[in-house]
Parts: sequence; C-alpha cells; structure tokens
Amino acid sequence: MSNPQQLRYSKEHEWLSDAEDGVSTVGITEHAANALGDVVFVQLPEVGDTVTAGEECGELESTKSVSELYSPVSGEITEINQDVVDEPGLVNSAPFEGGWLFKVRVTDEPADLLSADEYTAYTAG
Repeated sequence: MSNPQQLRYSKEHEWLSDAEDGVSTVGITEHAANALGDVVFVQLPEVGDTVTAGEECGELESTKSVSELYSPVSGEITEINQDVVDEPGLVNSAPFEGGWLFKVRVTDEPADLLSADEYTAYTAG
C-alpha cells in the first residue's frame, strides 16, 4: 500500500491535501478503505457546515460495518464529492483520486497530522 507523499494523514485514517487558496481536500486512506470492505453508502457534511478537527462529520457504511468519518482539520465545507454519494464504491477503487470526500476552507490545522512515512509506520503496527 502506497500513501502519497504530498498528503498528510490523521490517526483516524483520513488524508488531507495541501491547501490551495486556503481550501484542502479530504478523503479516507487506502488502509481505511480496505479495512471497511465494500462501501455502499456515504454520508457527508453539507456545503456551508462547519467541521472541527477530530470530530465526527459523516459516516461510511460498508458491507461489514458503519464507520464514523472525522474531519482532520477545522473549517467550513466548501464542496462535497457528489460522485461518491452517487457511487460509494469510488472510496474503495480510488481513495486518493476520484474517491475524495469533501473540500474544506481550513481555519485550524492540528499539529499531530502525520507525514506519509509516519502514517505508513502507524498502520504497520
């Protein structure tokens, strides 16, 4: 499993892109997607919602279980990926590309986000 080097990662298995004009993209990692199994339903925050780093902001339902989705940063939701709402399997097939979940205008970023190498080591144990 290869975690893109340009992303940062939370211990709750979300990834975060570098901000472009203050907006970052959020998704779940390939590790999380594999652990979930086939994702069949995605509930995301709505555009305009405020999310808080480390707090629940949605859920992913798979054939195995229902898992909470946590925001890796605080901010305002600027966009959701309607494609994953319509086709939840994108979370499994392309977690770092077409399976992204939402975009957020970041107001606060916690210091404990992991680099790709740190996240790889974290999930190896």
